[in-house]
Amino acid sequence: MKAQVKTIEGGVVKDIELPALFAEAYRPDLIKKAVMALQSTRRQPHGTNPFAGICSSAVGWGSGRGSSHVPRIKNGSRAAKVPQAKGGREAHPPKVAKVLIKEINQKEKQKAFRSAVAASICEELIRGRGHIFAGAAPFVLEDKFESLDKTSDVITALTTAGLYGDVERAKDSKKVKAGRGKMRGRRFKQRKSLLIVTSGTPLRAARNLSGVDVVTVDQLNVEHLAPGMLAGRLTVWTESAIVSLEGR
Repeated sequence: MKAQVKTIEGGVVKDIELPALFAEAYRPDLIKKAVMALQSTRRQPHGTNPFAGICSSAVGWGSGRGSSHVPRIKNGSRAAKVPQAKGGREAHPPKVAKVLIKEINQKEKQKAFRSAVAASICEELIRGRGHIFAGAAPFVLEDKFESLDKTSDVITALTTAGLYGDVERAKDSKKVKAGRGKMRGRRFKQRKSLLIVTSGTPLRAARNLSGVDVVTVDQLNVEHLAPGMLAGRLTVWTESAIVSLEGR
């Protein structure tokens, strides 16, 4: 399978042969499993004190006093210990012993990565995610693209390649969340846009573009290629990144 290497001005430099992993079969089940395993490692273990809410002198009164059979403190009639009482234990508290990390076999993880890479050049899957672009996938740019140090130059190159419309789509999708997340540093939600993969250092000039993620080949993982467990992300590769991908 071949791909055209384009200049940042829009011309075609040459054709290159894509690595074998771009021909991997599409396995959405493995991609979902790998992304869930990756996301589970970011969960923070937490739980309550096993004795929280039950360190009390409360005992049951029993029958004959015309009140409900709940534990009550010895020097009064206030209920305690039970979940429905003020200061009582929680009904179903989070347990420290709960297993939060989801495991995945190494070969399954590797196959999921190859499958996600292959899905990044399938136009049907890319458009199914809602991405907007002109031209044909895969999008491979010359290595000069990695050395751009101004965001305006990156925007010009992406516009020439017919990809900047997807960044504008992500920018227009930004809105305030519903719920408590607004108070916890997660006020806005926004759609994902381009994934830019370079060989050496990440393209810092593209970090502030809406919905854009910038990574190197060594940093690339399944979640970058399939955010939300849905493969087919619109991806821009540099020529050196394609060559370095053979080592993955």
